[in-house]
Amino acid sequence: MNSKIVLTLDAGGTNLVFNAINSSYEVVASKTIPAPSNSIDEFIKKLIKGFQSINGETQNQATSISFCFPGPADYENGVIGDLENLPFFRGGVPLKAILEKEFNIPVYINNDGDLFALGEAISGLLPIINKALGDNKNIKQYRNLLGITLGTGTGGGIVIDGKLLIGDNSAGAEINRSNNFLNGEMSIEETLSIRGIKNLYSNLSGISKEDCPEPTEIYKIGIGEKNGNKDAAIGAWDIFGTVLGQTIANAISLIDGLIVIGGGLSGAHKLFMPKVIEAMNGKFRREDGQSYPRLEVYAYNMENPHCYDDFLQNEDVEIRIPNSDEVISYSPVKKIGIGISKLGTSQAVAIGAYSFAQSKI
Repeated sequence: MNSKIVLTLDAGGTNLVFNAINSSYEVVASKTIPAPSNSIDEFIKKLIKGFQSINGETQNQATSISFCFPGPADYENGVIGDLENLPFFRGGVPLKAILEKEFNIPVYINNDGDLFALGEAISGLLPIINKALGDNKNIKQYRNLLGITLGTGTGGGIVIDGKLLIGDNSAGAEINRSNNFLNGEMSIEETLSIRGIKNLYSNLSGISKEDCPEPTEIYKIGIGEKNGNKDAAIGAWDIFGTVLGQTIANAISLIDGLIVIGGGLSGAHKLFMPKVIEAMNGKFRREDGQSYPRLEVYAYNMENPHCYDDFLQNEDVEIRIPNSDEVISYSPVKKIGIGISKLGTSQAVAIGAYSFAQSKI
């Protein structure tokens, strides 16, 4: 058994997914516990039970605990603040101190979107794309990554040159605070979430919210695998994709890198990704009626084989230096790509959590 074991947790609104990770980023023990709780005491007991279970399976060899948890929070000090969906955290809960006292090992807490992005930067989409570029004799390599998780809410994380962007107040990459393309007074979470896609389908199909199917079923209706209002399902995912595309376009203009999407709703990418790309590669209009590209870069759908092949192509040209026989390479097409998690969200979060802990020890 590898002694450098870190206990991790993907704390979602539905499930608490506990993993024990070794230095090869292998999951050597795992346990899932339903997340919904009626009190802070019940919730903390679930956390302790989950960590105890996977620590016991690895002969209690864990060197630290590292996991994601929703904000707002003071992640550096491990204090969880006033959570919107977990009212019993109001006033602040010193989760780091509680767990360190229970297990007597260092505890590190971070944002789920941050750890997801870090995991994908280490072992997921970022290195996979860079390897594919090299295999295709393309010298271009990417160093920056924007990660977005779509599920109960909307999460985000940014990795720049291999380093996770935390922010001065533990609030870096809080993309859920972006305003909504449909209504500037709303957050994107009103659309880019489980409740968001259900509300869209409910409104377009005319059924009540109580009778609305779950996102997986809405996706199956949209692709014709399940009976229902297919037009409404397609329309709902189209709107979802447009809001997501506009959000990503705003964010990536400051980052300039690859984009990876995870979370439960990412499984519907076949329906929403075309609209994401359409929004990102759209146009701005000037007052005189002239238009110009929405982004300085061009976005490619990495889940579309033809787009992926185009992305990998080296389109550099050589231009001659005036009054000289010398030439210099020039990239006339600035490319970024957007793809779905290559690790799975929970594994990416676990790898990110492991790496974050090791950087702190």
